[in-house]
Amino acid sequence: MEQMTFDRDKRKIFSAVSHGSIFLSQLIFSAGIPFVFWLISEDPIVKDNAKEALNFHLNIWAYSIVFGLLTWVLIGFPLLLILGIIQLVMPILAILAAFRDPDGVYRYPFILRVL
Repeated sequence: MEQMTFDRDKRKIFSAVSHGSIFLSQLIFSAGIPFVFWLISEDPIVKDNAKEALNFHLNIWAYSIVFGLLTWVLIGFPLLLILGIIQLVMPILAILAAFRDPDGVYRYPFILRVL
């Protein structure tokens, strides 16, 4: 059986774009990018990175809704601030990890993996 080889440069770019897509917006469009990579890529590393990026999107959306509702009791404001920082920092770390180790899958800490 012939073993498939994958282009490491494409792997780096596609993995980084999947993780960086959250910077486009918090709308569904930004999750569409890793979703497409997850569906069409044959590279298992790109698929895993895209799936992890999708899980991060879903977590950010869920926490945004919960924390937004908590603004009615004022505790939501600092929680939204913390979430904003996490939403900025974690994808940057994921992008750096994708370029540093194109053969690895970045796992976001403290998220629920629903996919």
